[in-house]
Amino acid sequence: MANQTHVHLAVAVLIAAVFAGCERPASPPVSADVRSYEVRGIVRGVAPDRSSLDVEHEDIPGFMPSMTMPISVHDPKYIADVRTGDAISFWMVVTDKDLFLERVKKVDEKEVRLPARTPSATPASTSAARLHEGDNLPAFTLTDQDGRSVNNETFRGGSLVLTFIFTRCAVPNFCPLMSNNFAELQKTIQAEGIGNTRLLSITLDPAFDKPPILKEYGKHLAADPNMWTFATGDVDALAEDFAVYRKTEGGTLSHGLATALVNGEGKIVRIWRGNAWTPAEVIEAVRQ
Repeated sequence: MANQTHVHLAVAVLIAAVFAGCERPASPPVSADVRSYEVRGIVRGVAPDRSSLDVEHEDIPGFMPSMTMPISVHDPKYIADVRTGDAISFWMVVTDKDLFLERVKKVDEKEVRLPARTPSATPASTSAARLHEGDNLPAFTLTDQDGRSVNNETFRGGSLVLTFIFTRCAVPNFCPLMSNNFAELQKTIQAEGIGNTRLLSITLDPAFDKPPILKEYGKHLAADPNMWTFATGDVDALAEDFAVYRKTEGGTLSHGLATALVNGEGKIVRIWRGNAWTPAEVIEAVRQ
């Protein structure tokens, strides 16, 4: 009973952290569904189509610690003259399903207060070594939300859709989006009778995401344990195989995203990198 209480408290704290606000003067109008944070940071990369920036940002009180992350840009005019290495200030706008920046302006680098760097990283594999469509899913052994051992053979004989998440992720269009997409996949698979298809969410934060935490997280998503498995354990090799960048920064994880469809013979049919995929396109690939 004590363990169950601990899990409920942990999830409650997580939900409070994700949805907490941050009071700042002169911020744009906000509602219960939209929050805005005034932030400074250093640009570490610019998408070729200028649809996003990789920003190493300061601590955001009440929302998330300092980390490096890609942030969407809805209007490219905000970053027309922004280059890698620039120090910037901006408003981070957070909704239930999105996170993007606006009102970007360059500032003196001395105005940006980043924490001291501590090297702790799991580097992604090189492009030559990482998995590609047509490769076999590597052997792995993990532990599911009920404390049982699962491996690649557990999912043989049917379609498997897998992705990487962690339960404390506070960025709406990262892990929460992946989990909500998986909830949609589950609903469609059940409603349309798409047989012998399983879902697997692998945590990138195994030190925190122990089986009881994953079980509670699954309940929050109304996950059917007969279809949707949450797994923890030694995930480093699998994350590297899928070239999922993973680094601990400021007490939280900065990470990439990868989702894959594996057929019944264990061959990788499709890999979706990033967060742009939709449940509809995954369902279409499963049917093929």
